[in-house]
Amino acid sequence: MVTRRSNTLPDHIRPGVRVLFVGINPGARSAAVGHHFAGHSNRFWKLLYESRLVPEPVTYEDDGRLPDWGFGLTNLIARPSRGIDALRPLEYVAGRKTLLAKIRRYRPPVVALLGVTLSRVLFPDQSGARRAEQARRNRPRVGWQPDHLAGAKVFVLPNPSGRNAHYSHRQMLALFGELKTALEVRAGAARGNASRADGK
Repeated sequence: MVTRRSNTLPDHIRPGVRVLFVGINPGARSAAVGHHFAGHSNRFWKLLYESRLVPEPVTYEDDGRLPDWGFGLTNLIARPSRGIDALRPLEYVAGRKTLLAKIRRYRPPVVALLGVTLSRVLFPDQSGARRAEQARRNRPRVGWQPDHLAGAKVFVLPNPSGRNAHYSHRQMLALFGELKTALEVRAGAARGNASRADGK
């Protein structure tokens, strides 16, 4: 049973987190049931398993287990709503400050933003060249970003909501898989560095 105030959801983050997943804010159903990404058509949990980021099938009821696999989960804005149109500009400003404080506290090497809207909010001062490039592509960039958040690398994933018609399930899975591959490469490099240090 999740105890929460004003229908806000708890963060699930522990020290040693490898990737901090960041949503915009809880949807109405998530707030009602007390778990992240609980919308009937939300694909987040299925994509985690299909990409092998987690070793077994999971649902929104397993959100508290993500730290067991080195993942963290939070939202930019804690207040639930039926859509992002209900969110106020000042909430985004305050949410950015809060998120940066969480990143500095837990120091995840990677922050995964769930939705290109988050990228626009968190990196508002993009150069004219980047804005022009994004306008030309008619879609903000997904994948690895040139920017960092409080020292963490940033990976943008499509919003897994069923309302997101811009990306197919296959395209989303490819991006989740790219993140998985990067984590494996990072883990392999860390093991190699540890072996070399032990050999000295």
